[in-house]
Amino acid sequence: MVEEKIQKGKVTQKDFIELKEKIAFFQHERLIHLLVTISFGFFSILFMLLGFISYLFLIPFFMLLVFLLFYIIHYFFLENTVQYFYRLYDQITDLL
Repeated sequence: MVEEKIQKGKVTQKDFIELKEKIAFFQHERLIHLLVTISFGFFSILFMLLGFISYLFLIPFFMLLVFLLFYIIHYFFLENTVQYFYRLYDQITDLL
């Protein structure tokens, strides 16, 4: 909807404020997901190193590795969405 308004040049101050709020929400979510991704990475490495002591630690290592893979994929899409919102923000500021 905002893209259409940008193309038509009919962006209002309300659209600008709403986009800023959405960017703030996405930045918060991005921070939380970054912390969770780092935690999963840390625990994956920890269980991998403990796997040299006992093979039983390799079971949670592989489980965490699968979760880490999906978290990285999700974080990639989240980051791309935030970058898209930044481009929209720049286009709106040029129009206002």
